[in-house]
Amino acid sequence: MTLLLMAAGRGSRYGKLKQFDDLGPNGELLMEYSIFDAIEAGFTQIVVITQKDKVDFTHNHLDERIPEDIELDVIAQETSDIPYGVAFMEDREKPWGTAHAVWSARNVIEDAFVVINADDYYGKEAFVNAAKFLNNPDSENSYGLVGYTLKDTLSTNGSVSRGICKTDGDNNLIAIDEHLKIEKKANVITDITTGVNFNGEELVSLNFWVCQPEIFQTIEEEFITFLEDDRLVKSSELYLPLIIKKIMESGEDTIKTIPSNEQWFGITYAADREEVVKALKERTDNEQYPVPMWQD
Repeated sequence: MTLLLMAAGRGSRYGKLKQFDDLGPNGELLMEYSIFDAIEAGFTQIVVITQKDKVDFTHNHLDERIPEDIELDVIAQETSDIPYGVAFMEDREKPWGTAHAVWSARNVIEDAFVVINADDYYGKEAFVNAAKFLNNPDSENSYGLVGYTLKDTLSTNGSVSRGICKTDGDNNLIAIDEHLKIEKKANVITDITTGVNFNGEELVSLNFWVCQPEIFQTIEEEFITFLEDDRLVKSSELYLPLIIKKIMESGEDTIKTIPSNEQWFGITYAADREEVVKALKERTDNEQYPVPMWQD
């Protein structure tokens, strides 16, 4: 089983590269907790997509820590990595987006895999349940989403973007509505852009997906269309939820929601750091993680 971590973000609201901030009580990166939990759940390949200038650091940092029998690939997300036969001559520094980050791993992933954000904490149960889903023969042609409850994923320091999910009676994902500025004020949760209110119990996506390898072809097709639009290539990005939406609309694959009762947390703003550091220390003090995390 393979875990793909997206670690190429620029951290515009955080002020620096939060995926490389030493948040753990012994200097651990946040992604190390997901990697540790995934390995405990039976994952045997770790793939990290990051910026070109962070490839060597990331590979050396993780290679010194994770067990030797775990396959490790660290790949740069580069704007020059585009589909064969497509011309793009403009100078662009901004990454192509999360869908392109996943597509960057197409040459090292052969089977179904899990993709997550490197700067989020998802909890042990999320990886256990994802592993069960991957190992279930009925899931061979299915995608999966480990979802969380909206009220448990907000920041006290500003608005957040969340994909609000809709499901049918069989727990199949049927729609995701992206809301870019959700905020809680005076016990009311609102998208401050549209004025839509939420009760807080809504299922949301935090980019924890179980994907089939066919997704690489879907991304490539959408990426080619994206690159043919002069307006989009200047500054827009190709996001993973758009690809998931295309998969849902095709009707060829189902997307199952996978339960998790774990507490998610992550960093959007610099002021979120203190709470994350506290939460990681509590989990270490409660012996959810060993000290040191990686044993020789």
